[in-house]
Amino acid sequence: MTTFQFLMGLITYRTWRYVINATAWTVIYMVPIIPGLITKEFFDSLTGDASLQMGTWGIIALLLAAALARVVLIIVGFITDVNFRFRMGMMLRRNMLKHVLKQPGARAIPCSPGEAISYFRDDVEQSEEAASWSVDVFGMTCFALVSSYILIGIDAQMTLLVFVPLVLVVAVAQLATSRLQKYRAASREATSRVTGAISEMFGNVQAIQIAGAEERVIERFRKFNDTRRQTMLKDKLMGEVLDSIFTNSVNLGIGLILLLAGQKLRGGSFTVGDFSLFVYYLTFVTSIITNVGKFITYFKQMGVALDRLKGLLQGAPAGVLILKEGLRLRKGSAVKENAAAAAGAVATGPSDAEPLRSLEVEGLTYRFPETGRGIEDIRLKLDGGSFTVVTGAIGSGKTTLIRTLLGLLPKDEGTIVWNGKTVVDPGTFFTPANSAYSAQIPRMYSDTLRNNILLGQQERGDDLQQAIHTAVMEYDLDHLQNGLETMIGPRGVKLSGGQMQRTAAARMLVRDAQLYVFDDVSSALDVETEQKLWERLFQSRGDATCLVVSHRRAALTHADHIIVMKDGRIEAEGTAEELLRISATFQELWSGDERTADAALPEGAALQPET
Repeated sequence: MTTFQFLMGLITYRTWRYVINATAWTVIYMVPIIPGLITKEFFDSLTGDASLQMGTWGIIALLLAAALARVVLIIVGFITDVNFRFRMGMMLRRNMLKHVLKQPGARAIPCSPGEAISYFRDDVEQSEEAASWSVDVFGMTCFALVSSYILIGIDAQMTLLVFVPLVLVVAVAQLATSRLQKYRAASREATSRVTGAISEMFGNVQAIQIAGAEERVIERFRKFNDTRRQTMLKDKLMGEVLDSIFTNSVNLGIGLILLLAGQKLRGGSFTVGDFSLFVYYLTFVTSIITNVGKFITYFKQMGVALDRLKGLLQGAPAGVLILKEGLRLRKGSAVKENAAAAAGAVATGPSDAEPLRSLEVEGLTYRFPETGRGIEDIRLKLDGGSFTVVTGAIGSGKTTLIRTLLGLLPKDEGTIVWNGKTVVDPGTFFTPANSAYSAQIPRMYSDTLRNNILLGQQERGDDLQQAIHTAVMEYDLDHLQNGLETMIGPRGVKLSGGQMQRTAAARMLVRDAQLYVFDDVSSALDVETEQKLWERLFQSRGDATCLVVSHRRAALTHADHIIVMKDGRIEAEGTAEELLRISATFQELWSGDERTADAALPEGAALQPET
């Protein structure tokens, strides 16, 4: 998709709004035609050359009426522009976010969250700017055509001198295209690195402090800022140089007009009214030349923004950016949508969701593009109500298997069958009320503990308290300053690793689901707390099916079925007793966990719940 096609896609999102906006600003730019003619009549009346006899007060009244009309039209124009521009920006951001959310979770964005913010903020605003200025260019073009017709009728030679600077500006702007794009792309990239670094610093405060790396991190951030300063300076300087060229070319035209007008006045072929009309229109021609130059600049910068947004799409067609769907901004439509969502939530609640009887996986394969490693030809079956543990050494493919099954990674091959029906889109299907998931690295938000568990879900009865109990968090709540209302800081920095894992488990358990997926959720827990977690889960899960990634004995001893992974494949499967006889890998994992537990807990030592 070219920059022009992108621009047309934006301005035709709501064509009628663009037409209204363009009409309003065209009228605004056309209004000065009238005061210019009135001014001409006024000065001609002083020399007896006027064609209309209105009197001084009549002319003043007309000028005031024209000025008032333009003020009112500008207010209307700002209203139409705001309604058009911000709807266009919201449409673009909505389409980008919708595309990101549809991608496998592990590959949703190709950059850091801080850099992604730069795409959503800066590049969308740049696109808005270019589309909005296209309205001005249309209105100014109409003014230029009408005023040119009037001025040519008076003196063609002087009219040519008025618009020569416009041609010069266009030529200069075209010549500056490649350098302008280069500077803008560099400044955007530098800004992305700065915002990404800020995000990383806030997300890794504890790691930075533990490593004593504050000075190194600050120095790295300072280098990013220096680079950004230099690239932004070049970008701004280029813009100012172009503005200077635009303005000075107009001043040159004004000087030529004044010299030529003086000669024509002396020759009698040019009236004072004609001169005043040229000078009056020249003020607006100056604005036209400057604004046309700005639009050309914005259009070129829009090309840079489009290239960056294409990168965020990760190979998807660029047409995704300009899909024309409703925004549902009206209060009534929002209420209806919320009511429909609530009805849908009831319809897909646990009482209505189809119970999981069997989940079968055939030939599931995913290879990481960078390394070629991953999982290969995974075949497994989960029976409804079972407790299955996936285990194996580090790097054996346990987490990759879970993420591919849930659609967080895009499978290369294989089929997933739920109760005899093929799952076409795992990423959409494996969500409540079908499935709930707790990731290996929990994601927390700078909010209260309650909101981090609920994540917008309405609190129903004692579901929250039950989830907290099952996740063995009651001891922690008693020792947190404000209990569930405690602010846990960016990415949960006020919580320990074990508290974060159990918060993630509570977040999952508060959502009724047919399948619960735990990815190494107990790796940071002590033996006693982990034992309580699995025991309480067994007591409270009812008929729910559990799929657990773990190498810990507490989970393995509760398993109905164990799958042993090695080098991305299933090496063995069975019960703990069977695997201890036939699988050397499982024997090593079992013995290793026993040694770890003995080292962590000397005989006779008393354990307190982990905090």
